[in-house]
Amino acid sequence: MIALLAGPAAAQQPVQKYGEPDPDKTPAQIESEKRAERAYQKSLGNVPNAAPTDPWGTVRQDGPAKTAATPANRNKPGSSAKATGAAK
Repeated sequence: MIALLAGPAAAQQPVQKYGEPDPDKTPAQIESEKRAERAYQKSLGNVPNAAPTDPWGTVRQDGPAKTAATPANRNKPGSSAKATGAAK
């Protein structure tokens, strides 16, 4: 039963065996490949040059962790923040 189904599928086109040389291309196929290559090269010229992006840049830590929780003017003389427990 399986052999009956596989027969027509294998007969549809010739299969290149291992070690056989590639079949010669027709002039129409050669011209078609040249046009496709030129179109590909032209499309590469239309792509703008963009700087590389790093989508994980905000997640990855390149250096030591930065602490932004402490304000810079805390407990400095002359600041508007009042120091607690300090005698003047």
